[in-house]
Amino acid sequence: MAVFRGAAAALITPFHEDKSVNFDMLRTLIDRQIAGGTDALVICGTTGEPATMTESERLSVIRYAVEHTAGRVPVIAGCGGNATEQTKAFALQVQRLGADALLAVTPYYNKATQGGLFEHFCAVADAVRLPVIMYNVPGRTGCNLLPETAVRIAGACPNVTGIKEACGNISQTAKLARLGEGMLDIYSGNDDQVLPMLALGASGVISVLSNVAPEPMRQMTEAYFGGDTERARELQFKLLPLAEALFCEVNPIPVKAAMHMIGYDVGGLRLPLTALESCHEKLLQDALSESGCLPE
Repeated sequence: MAVFRGAAAALITPFHEDKSVNFDMLRTLIDRQIAGGTDALVICGTTGEPATMTESERLSVIRYAVEHTAGRVPVIAGCGGNATEQTKAFALQVQRLGADALLAVTPYYNKATQGGLFEHFCAVADAVRLPVIMYNVPGRTGCNLLPETAVRIAGACPNVTGIKEACGNISQTAKLARLGEGMLDIYSGNDDQVLPMLALGASGVISVLSNVAPEPMRQMTEAYFGGDTERARELQFKLLPLAEALFCEVNPIPVKAAMHMIGYDVGGLRLPLTALESCHEKLLQDALSESGCLPE
């Protein structure tokens, strides 16, 4: 059974001025997403800046999200790492916190072989009872989880139920959909490719853009699944400028800037991430305005 179907928000982690976690704002963001119809929340995924957080901080954010969400939508916790044993240990802690599923990125920096990826994901999946969604984002990890390997993992591990595919290659995604049909729920990891991936059989999207605009992203998937492909296409086109602007610099730099622009004090970023460069501010503001997301 799918962990969710539709649009999930890859939630940012808000910080205070001293860069400690702002749990009051986190509560506000969670409630806003649920009010906007978001189908699931991804906590401490890439957009949540886990690479610059301590393990204790990551666990405290996941715990808070689980407790405050209180079953209203599934909470999917990021647990990926570049060492298998550490990933397993963290996944077990997340399971004890009550998360509904895990999002596990391919091990970055090590650049594992396809055989290594198979062994890694099987080891993590075997350590827990929770559903595991694999995350393929070679542009960040230097490692591409190929369709054949993803399907092989799903065949060997019943609780590996899905994959967030952010390779950006529609041909690779089409092959994944063909080989993995009935075995894996595919989620778009790129906001500019949601509709094409839905057309290939994807179950939805794990979205950066949903931080800014949860309603239209959810409406796009809802329209598609309801048979109104024209409406889904209109929404994809409308959101394209914003989807592109949110990656004018590395994620989550632009999305945090965008949240400030629409009135949410989510704080800054932890080094080595820095504030949005001034040359991109107007680009982002114009995209927010064109997509109907900028308050008048």
